[in-house]
Amino acid sequence: MQQVKIKDIVIGGRNQLVLIAGPCVIESEQLCLETGKRIKEIAAKFGIPYIFKSSFDKANRLSIESFRGPGVKKGLEVLKKVKDRLKLPVLTDIHCQKEIDDVARVADIIQIPAFLCRQTDIVLAAAKTGKAVNIKKGQFLAPWDMLPIVKKIEATGNKQILITERGVSFGYNNLVTDFRSLAIMRDFGYPVIYDAAHSVQLPGGQGKSSGGQRQFVEGLSRAAVAFGCDGLFLEVHPHPDKALCDGPNMISLKDLEKLLKQIRKIEEAV
Repeated sequence: MQQVKIKDIVIGGRNQLVLIAGPCVIESEQLCLETGKRIKEIAAKFGIPYIFKSSFDKANRLSIESFRGPGVKKGLEVLKKVKDRLKLPVLTDIHCQKEIDDVARVADIIQIPAFLCRQTDIVLAAAKTGKAVNIKKGQFLAPWDMLPIVKKIEATGNKQILITERGVSFGYNNLVTDFRSLAIMRDFGYPVIYDAAHSVQLPGGQGKSSGGQRQFVEGLSRAAVAFGCDGLFLEVHPHPDKALCDGPNMISLKDLEKLLKQIRKIEEAV
């Protein structure tokens, strides 16, 4: 398996499971710094490598009334402070080509959102930055459909590739996880991340916004690590019920330590 190096973190192969976590969207500088600091402390307690994630814009919201975030300029300023002050690598997603050069100057990993994973020009532009690219499998795709997308990134000479499973559409307003996809996509030769947060999302489940079933995040996370994955993607918030975006599928910061303790034991066992 190709290993992906992010600063001093190596993802894939026989390397330790990595945690990618943070608030869904940048609500404030204070929230990101305080949440990132606490997650870093908890992850360090169990020796788990940690990468901070948050979005500067949620451009694919269902309703125009939905909170989108501070935008690229202010959002990247916050991510730069998280990176510098907390000494953490950062991941954030892009939504159009014009953002990519600015994002590449700050982010250690550029994420392609699930809805954009087949947009060739965006995928190629992100890959050509030379940064690691985390490409989320669209909830409308089979796992084997991701291989041609991986080949697009490889065509630029970039092999710093992560593939993320985030559930597949199962009827209206529902997602389900097929854990076979983790093994199928790992056979492409790149690390696979399991996004437990978005796998419990109920798209459009609240009419003008997505719902979610955060009570299943812990169980699905344990199952994914037991089945075999290279990293875990979690959205974490101090007060999920008050979050401005995707609160129903984010876990509470106070519950993270118990989950990581379980994850670490499962990883050691398998």
